[in-house]
Amino acid sequence: MLKNNSFLAIIPARGGSKRLENKNVIDFAGKPLVSWTISSSIKSKYIDRTIVSTDSDLIKNIAIKFGAEVPFKRPDEYSTDNSSREEVISHVVDFLNKTKQESYDYIVYLQPTSPLRNEIDIDKAIEYLFEKKADALVSVCKLDHPIEWTGVLPLDRDMKEFINNIDLETRSQDFPERFRLNGAIYICKTNKFCESATVFLKENIFAYEMPRNVSIDIDEEIDFIIAETIFSNHSVSYTHLRAHE
Repeated sequence: MLKNNSFLAIIPARGGSKRLENKNVIDFAGKPLVSWTISSSIKSKYIDRTIVSTDSDLIKNIAIKFGAEVPFKRPDEYSTDNSSREEVISHVVDFLNKTKQESYDYIVYLQPTSPLRNEIDIDKAIEYLFEKKADALVSVCKLDHPIEWTGVLPLDRDMKEFINNIDLETRSQDFPERFRLNGAIYICKTNKFCESATVFLKENIFAYEMPRNVSIDIDEEIDFIIAETIFSNHSVSYTHLRAHE
């Protein structure tokens, strides 16, 4: 809780995964991947409750072991490859409202595929949300390379149009800084989410910047290798947090 506002963390963790099999329970630095996000949420100074939404009995047991709550099994209709973030959040919020008569002022959505994000990031993001008097916040990081050097290639990989449509004259450091969503933290005022059915509000939403080395979102095997390498080399740094203090 912060300034009499309550925070509900929702961790989505389906049992299936096409590109990296069983990724939410894969061993990451000695523990199941999902457990790192659970631990970070529980260690947060401000999060009041941590719920894991899953369709998997295995993930349910792991979540409970590491201190999260799993008050329901996620229905099949919200557990497909096409199920959205908003459907998962709405299901949790509706479940708590209807069966427990419980509500929280803010939703903190934490994907388990961001194991390098920890409680420091979560707490600083929440503090930044209040500093900006925002209704929503989404974590971002800087892009690795200028989008001005990107393009679409045809099936035959002919580069004529590609070369003609990109800026080859400007040095990379001379392009404006650009950012991308990093998938680590989404925060939204609950009533605003219920009104708009999305965490991406049309207004009063701000970005919380995180460094690239803690912004790995594990989707494929290469992401896993990069994240574990960064972790094992102790190269996760939180000096970026000074900008928000």
